[in-house]
Amino acid sequence: MVGQYDENVLPDMLPVYYTRLFPQNLFCRWLSCGNNPQPLSNRELSFTLADDVYLRYLSINNQKEFFTLLQKKCPHKLDIGGVYNTKPSVGRHDAVVLARELVFDIDLTDYDEVRTCCREAKVCNKCWKFMVVACEIINAALKDDFGFQSILWVFSGRRGIHCWVSDYEARTLDSPGRAAVADYLCLIMGGENQSKKVHLGNDNLHSSIRRALTIIDKYFEEILQDQEFLSTSDRLKSFLKMIPDEILRKQVQESLERLPTSSVGRWESFTNIYNKFCKENTHAIRKMKYLIEEIKIQYCYPRLDVNVTKGFNHLLKSPFSIHPKTGKVSIVFKPDNAKDIKLEEVPTIYTLLDDSSSDSVQHQANMRTAVKNFQELVFFLEKAEAVRRKMEAS
Repeated sequence: MVGQYDENVLPDMLPVYYTRLFPQNLFCRWLSCGNNPQPLSNRELSFTLADDVYLRYLSINNQKEFFTLLQKKCPHKLDIGGVYNTKPSVGRHDAVVLARELVFDIDLTDYDEVRTCCREAKVCNKCWKFMVVACEIINAALKDDFGFQSILWVFSGRRGIHCWVSDYEARTLDSPGRAAVADYLCLIMGGENQSKKVHLGNDNLHSSIRRALTIIDKYFEEILQDQEFLSTSDRLKSFLKMIPDEILRKQVQESLERLPTSSVGRWESFTNIYNKFCKENTHAIRKMKYLIEEIKIQYCYPRLDVNVTKGFNHLLKSPFSIHPKTGKVSIVFKPDNAKDIKLEEVPTIYTLLDDSSSDSVQHQANMRTAVKNFQELVFFLEKAEAVRRKMEAS
């Protein structure tokens, strides 16, 4: 069993993990800041137990109660909900959500129409680069465009990333406000039957889009090599459907089909043909001024689960929860370090508790780093809350 996933031993290992390794104190301090000015007991917690037994509307008054609840229930999954005007409980109809972190959920399954290395729940270091791009773009937008600072990034434990924004202005944002933020960050529109899902128009690009493209450009050739978007006839067919002009589309098709299957070479040929076509056909500039940018965005821009962000009381997996399907820890990471994450180096409950595992030392060190990242965010948030309360009191 050394270092391997074994769902049968999870119930025996979880109590040890929650006692020894789960950062209970930091977790409760983080929630307390996120609750302010409501008491911690007004925050909803949710546990998923063995055999998918689902418990909602749990609450705690302090860390001691949290420890007792963890040991008693031993959840296979721990989710966090909103902050109510009263202590949450089943069937209480007068309970109203007053606050909740602004959250984002980005899942690699939403990239299945463009990623070629994996499908569905499978994830590798090649498709992780989509998460790196998403993290950098969203983090920059939240800081530069909205002024948020208390931003927590968490690996989901399997195939995606979560973002928690704990600034007071974010926590108290109403549903229309959350929807506005989500819509602002969404550039990919349309269902599976729509070939071209990005339309930037003909006006000058917004600064946020230019910034996103700068980030995409850092990784685009590498992702192009990894995913080989243009290497097969089916992939090339999907690519050609994004070209709105029939004449240009035919030129590109004829040229690319004569070239070797390397996507990098085919992309370079496409951009040369496009640029030449636009110089010779002024109508093309009006019709598809930003075609190259639109295609890059369709391949690489973040694909948000907007319902998670818009929902005022959407439950989301807790940092440092164990993913029941992989045994991996939902580690906290810094956005600048997303590109350095290797999925095989993400700690699992098995490697953390089994000293004989060959990965144990490395995974334990990575776990300590994740806790330190969490601690830095909690300390920053506590200071920000202290300043805010002082300003309110003056």
